[in-house]
Amino acid sequence: MFWKYYKGSLLFTAVCLALGAWLGWELTGTVPGTLGIIWIVLILGVLEVSLSFDNAVVNATVLRDMDDKWRHRFLTWGIAIAVFGMRIIFPLAIVAIAAQLDPISAVKLAAGNPQEYERIITSAHVGIAGFGGAFLGMVGLKFFFDADKDVHWIAVIEAQLAKLSSVQSVEIAIVLLFMYGVSTLLPQGDAVTYLVSGIFGIVVFIGVEAIGSLLEGDEDELTGAVARSGFASFLYLEVLDASFSFDGVIGAFALSNNLFIIALGLGIGAMFVRSMTVMLVDRGTLAQYRFLEHGAFWAIIALAVIMLLSASERFHIPETVTGLIGAVFIGLSFWWSVRHNRLHPEDSESIDLTAGKAH
Repeated sequence: MFWKYYKGSLLFTAVCLALGAWLGWELTGTVPGTLGIIWIVLILGVLEVSLSFDNAVVNATVLRDMDDKWRHRFLTWGIAIAVFGMRIIFPLAIVAIAAQLDPISAVKLAAGNPQEYERIITSAHVGIAGFGGAFLGMVGLKFFFDADKDVHWIAVIEAQLAKLSSVQSVEIAIVLLFMYGVSTLLPQGDAVTYLVSGIFGIVVFIGVEAIGSLLEGDEDELTGAVARSGFASFLYLEVLDASFSFDGVIGAFALSNNLFIIALGLGIGAMFVRSMTVMLVDRGTLAQYRFLEHGAFWAIIALAVIMLLSASERFHIPETVTGLIGAVFIGLSFWWSVRHNRLHPEDSESIDLTAGKAH
């Protein structure tokens, strides 16, 4: 069973480790140096998986409602975009824009002057934190501010949030107020960058939601509607993956400032997230464990809060802690689901697969 879902990821890992060994030897020319780089690649892969396990659960909630064609496209094209686009092209694009360089010069800078490359990427953290944190905050809050959601894990909170969903755009107000509070701790220039980036994060979320609604509503034929809905879900998942990857890309510089080492490590993590997503969909895990979705979305909210706070130097939470917080939410929701199934076996047999739908 494990080999069925993780064969591709394990083979990809072997290739990345081989490339890491070659790169390590080229950079250091020593066995200890080469082993050190291989170790960094492995650690980055584990870090990416720990930060993105909740991403796999959310991906599965969307993929289970997609038709087979668009599901396949996401698992092929989408993973290529995730591995090469967000882990390689996106950091280079930030450097190219910030330093006003052409793409070739950006690559040369990353390869020849990794310290300057790291400095430029790190200097863009305020804007990245604002955009990614706001988008993830909207994703997490949207799940709980849902009047049709009748399955609650932390009922004392979630039931009240579902009631508040009658208040128009309440999740937008919460994200904006939180961002304003954080912006008061930033220098004036950074505060403007942070708020503008956050507003764009909210606008992108609304735009993706709007595209989904418009495409579904403009097509009369059922097959066309399904295809268009599949495109909207594909777009939603790509933006979601981008928001998740921001944290991993920035956090990776704590271990290495070499673009190619970071890409190898984060690429391994992205492949394992894909494998987990496929397994969750194929085995109907979300239907079997009714609170697993809730744990993932609580983890997303926690990640959004950490990302938004990280714009200020007063708040520095190590990426390891961030990953552990997500793992704790996922683990607790899984355990609570198992406990519920034992106490209420009838629910596990007749669970509504659309309860708590994410998108």
